[in-house]
Amino acid sequence: MTTLSERDRELLVRAIDLAKRCPPSTTAFAVGALIATSDGTILGEGWSRKGDPHEHAEEAALAEVADPAQLEHATIYSSLEPCSTRSSRPVTCTQHILNAHIPRVVYAWREPSLFVDCVGDEMLREAGREVIYVPELTDAAREPNLHLFTS
Repeated sequence: MTTLSERDRELLVRAIDLAKRCPPSTTAFAVGALIATSDGTILGEGWSRKGDPHEHAEEAALAEVADPAQLEHATIYSSLEPCSTRSSRPVTCTQHILNAHIPRVVYAWREPSLFVDCVGDEMLREAGREVIYVPELTDAAREPNLHLFTS
């Protein structure tokens, strides 16, 4: 059984807050992500479009990790389900997580099918990763993206 600790909740809220740093876009979600060790040490933080217009939050967080060996015991926290389909780059965030051997993923919002159909949650679970979806934080994760749902 997967459990969400209070520390997990705090780190997920921090990832959601990182999404507020995203440069605005009408063609992509504002997402925040961070990677932490089991004791809560932050290895990397990122948000969508942090370094360039096509960068996803998980990529930006992974780029900050100094010692990739630490990822084998880390958790990635993301405001949005990691992408499983992507048009801007060949490697999806789900594949980056699998390639980095991150065993645990905690996220707040299932990706709506506004741009692509996402099955990141299912792919990660099928690959043996522990995945914790925290629906009670969906509204907070959705907030920086409300402009995408209004006409």
